[in-house]
Amino acid sequence: MTVTTERAGALPAKPVQGRIKCIVWDLDNTVWDGTLLEDGEVTVRPVVVKLIHELDRKGVLHSVASKNDRDAAMEKLREFGLEEMFLHPQISWNAKSDSIRNLAKALNLGLDAFAFVDDQEFERAEVAHQVPEVTCVDVLELEETLARPDFHPRFVTDESAQRRAMYRGQLAREELEQEFVGTNEEFLAGLDMTFTIAPARREDLQRAEELTVRTNQLNSTGRTYSYDELDALRESPDHLLLVASLTDVFGSYGKIGLALVEKGEDAWRLRMMLMSCRVMSRGVGMVLLNHIMRLAGEAGAVVRADFVETGRNRMMQITYAFAGFREVSRDGAHVVLEADLGAVQPPPAYVKLEITE
Repeated sequence: MTVTTERAGALPAKPVQGRIKCIVWDLDNTVWDGTLLEDGEVTVRPVVVKLIHELDRKGVLHSVASKNDRDAAMEKLREFGLEEMFLHPQISWNAKSDSIRNLAKALNLGLDAFAFVDDQEFERAEVAHQVPEVTCVDVLELEETLARPDFHPRFVTDESAQRRAMYRGQLAREELEQEFVGTNEEFLAGLDMTFTIAPARREDLQRAEELTVRTNQLNSTGRTYSYDELDALRESPDHLLLVASLTDVFGSYGKIGLALVEKGEDAWRLRMMLMSCRVMSRGVGMVLLNHIMRLAGEAGAVVRADFVETGRNRMMQITYAFAGFREVSRDGAHVVLEADLGAVQPPPAYVKLEITE
């Protein structure tokens, strides 16, 4: 089988399907009928509950931006059985655009991954003006809008249904980290992390495609790959497609890394390397990269890597630099880097590395 891998050039547009990763809901006259602080009793809207659960199973996250009394609103969400569905709810008297910015930071998502649902034209206009990347939705057009492809990922993987739990685990890690007294290495050692690297299997490919679509900050080229492209590359004897997973005491982060290597006799070309932003602060960004460098060294080959400056992937560029890669050629935003195989580093002491053949 011959598989061609195009040279990374101009950054392609991200697919529209599945673009929305988090829906932010107003409460009064949106999630429920009535105004909580005026009416006292409010009635949850069944269609909203249905949509929240349906999209949650597909891996779409949910949160709240409501101008309300926080204690009263949270109590009402508990009463309706919805409290667990919302991550990092923003219930205050602040501007809703500020609430969405806070959520983008807390969830480590780009603003263009958010949709905001509100019944009031004023609130939607304020958000549209202050954070124009956010998709604003009139609750009167809710079902029609949320049926659009950008609210539905192409694939629903095993990890999709666990995404909310994974984010809750991440929030718990961050809370523990804020309270921890000691060095960063001591904190990370206490997480009991295991990093697993394995050749991609067919059952990994839906998540692999999803990673190429979702990941921005730690994607070396910004390119997306379809399921069929990844399947062909997985079966190609001239390519190596690796997936990485991470677990710790709080549970699984899921599959968080992907690498595509084109293997030549004298040189290996790292065509794509990405890591989920969820593990950015865990000090494991170079584990997969160093594994590839070790394999190439054992095969007697040098390692060169494609890198495309997308404006959002500076962190990946820094990761390459720390791993000993240096620029050897450039064509506009497209850069070729070459590794110093004498700079291969072992995994951090606080990470257990498992390699699956």
